[in-house]
Amino acid sequence: MAILGRIPTPARYEVCDVTVILLALGAACCLGTGFVFQQIAAQHAPPQDYLSLRLLLDLVRMPRWVAGIALMVAGMALGAVALGMGDITLVEPLMATNLLFAMALARRISRQRLGRSGWAGLWLLGGGVTAFIVAGRPHGSRNSEVGQLAQWLIMGGVLGAALLLAAVAKRERVHVSLEAALLGVAAGLLYGLQDALTRISGVRFGAGGWGALLTSWQPYAIVVLGVLALVMVQSAFESAPLRMSLPALTAAQPLAGIACGVGFLGDQLRVTTGALAWEAAGIAAVVAGIVLIGSHPAMPPGAGKAASARELQPR
Repeated sequence: MAILGRIPTPARYEVCDVTVILLALGAACCLGTGFVFQQIAAQHAPPQDYLSLRLLLDLVRMPRWVAGIALMVAGMALGAVALGMGDITLVEPLMATNLLFAMALARRISRQRLGRSGWAGLWLLGGGVTAFIVAGRPHGSRNSEVGQLAQWLIMGGVLGAALLLAAVAKRERVHVSLEAALLGVAAGLLYGLQDALTRISGVRFGAGGWGALLTSWQPYAIVVLGVLALVMVQSAFESAPLRMSLPALTAAQPLAGIACGVGFLGDQLRVTTGALAWEAAGIAAVVAGIVLIGSHPAMPPGAGKAASARELQPR
């Protein structure tokens, strides 16, 4: 039996794209607010738990972190439904707007005004997502069969890059803020890959039910990737302010998801010169908006005790 091989693609979902968009935005709302709660709690975790499963055992005792995880799980569930109904190249850019919802909650907590940089970030992120979707017109292909070598190369490349970044971040000589950014990128890559496998699992479930789903390897890989990404995210939240890690995570996830979608899920984008130019401009605007929003003073400063304790540790 093929490991990935031919992925069954339903005739065409008779679901309005508006439903997919609303589901993806709902997922983004849950994820963004959940990330803020998680960061506020993670800054109080013991610094010695950095990049360790013990970190999750300590955090699970904090009600605010549990609430943040519950929101994140709800967001992932909504995202999985959206991925089951729509194409990953459409859903991923929309889920990147989770930073807008994180900013809204953080601004309410900190009572900071948006200012020029905040408004510029909002317009760049929203406009970039719109430009990419309108110009690229992402859609699925009836023929999603791609060579297994190409599939494994793409997945291995994304996973390998994430693990390499995490290894670099764990080196003692790396600055705290750089560690958080590297871990954010690494976690974002894993979440993007996880979204691609979620899409495959949804298609398999739709085609063959629970039997087809539970006898494939993708659901179990999703769990492993989720745990790895969660440890990386919480370590990043523990070690530095949210603005150091969340923008990197939010930017990396859609890029990895789009790469997987186009690479081995059969998603297609318009490739005319004008369309490619607008798609590139849209992605660039999304990244720039993410950076501006993530660096805004309204985002939780956090990580005071944890970061200080780690900085005082002998190198």
